[in-house]
Amino acid sequence: MNSKDILDHLIGFPTISAESNLDLIGWVERYLRDLGFSLWRIEDPTGKKAGLFARIGPDLPDGIMLSAHSDVVPVSGQDWSYEPFRLRESGGRLYGRGTADMKGFLASMLRAAAAASKARLKEPLKLVVSYDEEVGCKGIAEMMPVLVPLMERPRLCIVGEPTSMQIATGHKGKASYRATCTGEAGHSAMGPRYRNALHLGADFIGALRPLQMDLSASGAQDTGYGVPYSTVHAGRMAGGTALNIIPDLCHIDYEIRHLAADPLASLEARLEEAADWIGDVTIEKTGAYPGLEVAPGSTEVQFLRALLPAPKLTKVGFGTEAGHFHSAGISTLVCGPGNMDQGHKADEFIEISELEACDRMMDHLVEELAG
Repeated sequence: MNSKDILDHLIGFPTISAESNLDLIGWVERYLRDLGFSLWRIEDPTGKKAGLFARIGPDLPDGIMLSAHSDVVPVSGQDWSYEPFRLRESGGRLYGRGTADMKGFLASMLRAAAAASKARLKEPLKLVVSYDEEVGCKGIAEMMPVLVPLMERPRLCIVGEPTSMQIATGHKGKASYRATCTGEAGHSAMGPRYRNALHLGADFIGALRPLQMDLSASGAQDTGYGVPYSTVHAGRMAGGTALNIIPDLCHIDYEIRHLAADPLASLEARLEEAADWIGDVTIEKTGAYPGLEVAPGSTEVQFLRALLPAPKLTKVGFGTEAGHFHSAGISTLVCGPGNMDQGHKADEFIEISELEACDRMMDHLVEELAG
């Protein structure tokens, strides 16, 4: 099958992060097993989702690894012109949920697997398919204890998030948190006698803002990013039951996206100090993934450059699973077809020319592995 045919199958699996991906994983397993790959299924703690590790070629620790996530964001509340889980071609584009983010790369990766199965490889080709990337890279974090000994030491891992086939050498790390503000319930007519949890929450959000101002004015700067400094963002505040009841509980969900030069621990400490000063505010970390920072002149970048016609180096504003691989000691870059401007919205699409460009890169990669 060509990449378009494979993508047609992949889009047909509605692998929204809140749902199971086992049907897709089963299909990919059968496809790769028929090609002669060795396979390891890695289930999540619930047994309702799974990731895969696969390899083919000589029993050596190096080789090249390709990585893609299987989950997609929801389509509810979006005004689609087409059925989101049925691939549609129009005007040189392929439409469907996940075409850009990132089943297009997964399709090209599986096409490359077929080519590798017919080649006399001198180095192995290794593949990773994960779950729950769209909810803070949760799946790959759960998979890593099993993956680390299986992956061994590939000389490069390519994470195929959409970069318009440019080479992304970095992205910020991210951590998410929930601040819980505890007040006292009471009648609003006696408001001053009680501790209002929403007021505590407002004070905590007030502490986020000067931190952001300091980061933008005097924090580390990296002009490779559209926003060149670390960011702090409150995305959700919830509390209270009725206007005439003093709220006794307030939750604030917030995040920190940080440059490598801004240690996360120091940013966390500043907000912990603010919580202590306000009082009755506790902070829980709800998720995190590491950033990525690769030197532009590294051998990994030069290797990937040679597989592409005239790639530019870039950095991406969104997070990826690359940080987890890089933190495990595996040289990792981000490069894939499509553009994130088309992801996460109605009528998501990928240009057919982008998919073809990825296929050409994969062809060169298989040739490299065959020596």
